[in-house]
Amino acid sequence: MICITAFINNGIKAQQKQQLPATHEFSVQQCLDYAHKNNIKVKNALLDYQIQQQTNRNITSQALPQVTGAAGLTDYIDIPTTLLPGIFLNPPQPGTYFPVQFGTKYNANGSVTLQQTLFDGQVFVGLKARKTSLDYAMKGVEVTEQAIKINIYKIYYQLAASKIQMNIIDANITKAGQLVHDTKIMHDNGFAEQIDVDKSNVQLANLQTEKLKTQSAIDNGYLGLKYLLGMPVNDELVLTDSVNEDQVKQDIIDTGYQYTDRKDYQLLQETKKLGEFNIKRYQLSYLPVLSLTGVYSKLAQRTQFDVFGGGAWYTTSYIGVNISIPIFDGFAKASNISKARLQLMQTENMIEDTKLAIDTAVAASKRNFTTAILTLDNQKKNMALAEQVYEQTRKKYGAGVGSTTDINNAEADLKTAQSNYISAMYDAIIAKIDYNNAIGKL
Repeated sequence: MICITAFINNGIKAQQKQQLPATHEFSVQQCLDYAHKNNIKVKNALLDYQIQQQTNRNITSQALPQVTGAAGLTDYIDIPTTLLPGIFLNPPQPGTYFPVQFGTKYNANGSVTLQQTLFDGQVFVGLKARKTSLDYAMKGVEVTEQAIKINIYKIYYQLAASKIQMNIIDANITKAGQLVHDTKIMHDNGFAEQIDVDKSNVQLANLQTEKLKTQSAIDNGYLGLKYLLGMPVNDELVLTDSVNEDQVKQDIIDTGYQYTDRKDYQLLQETKKLGEFNIKRYQLSYLPVLSLTGVYSKLAQRTQFDVFGGGAWYTTSYIGVNISIPIFDGFAKASNISKARLQLMQTENMIEDTKLAIDTAVAASKRNFTTAILTLDNQKKNMALAEQVYEQTRKKYGAGVGSTTDINNAEADLKTAQSNYISAMYDAIIAKIDYNNAIGKL
């Protein structure tokens, strides 16, 4: 009984241990690697690639020998009857017929049939298109990963930048707490009114509320990032990469780019190749199909149910070449060729549209990135100036030569400048990621 109890307890502990949330300390690259293995969309895209591999195996099978076996046993309850002319009777009876039963009650047979396609234009094209089909499936995986990669980069670095925002809020709370302390002292000494103490307490409470809201938004951001990674919600995620202004400004504006660097463009190129193969497949369907057939069979005929006894088995075997020549199909092949050509034209139009979209995205993201960097620099200077004004106003207030209105206005201006700086930092991060994605260098 003790052993059983110990075994159950150990099992429970092991199960609890398996269910404990894991802690992941990830760089952005580690996040991408984790998403490659765990994101459901990426998993399904990789399964699509494996499905295409099996489809290719099916195409290959059409060019390989097809061997089938067959066996059968027939028990004629009533042997078939045939009518023969009476002329075969002795003496002959012209104009009459007499019944005759041919065969035996029990018949057994077994056969092996070989079918080999010698030439089929559509199979030939299918074999040539196998590699392109796999390349197309792999590009589909890469396009899916790229879309997820963009969002991972954006959320990761926004969360990394949120540390700056939380540091600013904590610094403001410290300042507000110091202001509450100073105002109380001034009130106790008769240099401030109770309403001034109340206003400073309200400002402190507002900042604490702002911190709670900001932390909640950050926590939701982590949930969103975990979802992109395919990570359990209860796991802890720690970001090891940091972000600052210098990192955001690195590698500013590389004007050179190639369409072929974009995954979506590469996918369309593979789509075009498949479209060309499709046209060729229908064109070759006008050619005859040549195949080889070989059959080897055994037949046993018995009057008793002993087909595997000592009686003889009679052999039949032959080989043959078959040719199927298409003559007229109601213009179905011509229709298929025309349809495939129109679909190829659509793909070519999409390629041209994608080129235009890439050019537009590069130009717009380049402009947005340049503007974001200039805005970030300006907001940083503005925040430093607002900080200076606030400190000077607070000193005057502490010296009794400033009013609560002045310090409240200075604090409001500082919070606005800080908020604008954080927004500019986020905008610069997003603009850089969009630009690198537009030129295919993300």
